[in-house]
Amino acid sequence: MGAGVIKGGGRGGRNRRRGRRGSSQMMSEINVTPFVDVMLVLLVIFMVASPLQVVGVPLELPKTAAQAVATEQEEPLTISVQADGTISIQNEPIVEGELIGKLMAVSAERTSDKLFLRADGTIPYERVVQVMGALNSAGFGNIVLVTDAGGPSFGAQGGN
Repeated sequence: MGAGVIKGGGRGGRNRRRGRRGSSQMMSEINVTPFVDVMLVLLVIFMVASPLQVVGVPLELPKTAAQAVATEQEEPLTISVQADGTISIQNEPIVEGELIGKLMAVSAERTSDKLFLRADGTIPYERVVQVMGALNSAGFGNIVLVTDAGGPSFGAQGGN
């Protein structure tokens, strides 16, 4: 891919002594142009695809000064509570009465009991706690509340 052939003849004395007039030798330079082209294409693909990996339920998350949670090997299970009270598992809206049954079926297939709860900042706290109770009764004891960064720090260093 990166090697070429140079015709001999520029070093006439050396080739004449060996009797190989017009012989070829390998060029030892690497052509990086195809590598750069491939990397630029991959960069564009990742820039376009990365915003699509966010869970698709639009919410106005509350802002906090909390640190990010480390991710795991398994795809995170996300429950979203929208401003109108609609509950979704990943991107699929679900009837409130079926929430515990579906989550119990999901928990049987998962190795982790970690679950991410996304709730719109405009819904009452009581509604969030009710959903958390349902999640706990379905077998998910490790519930992570998802927020946006940049909220008030209440006097802690490094925040607002």
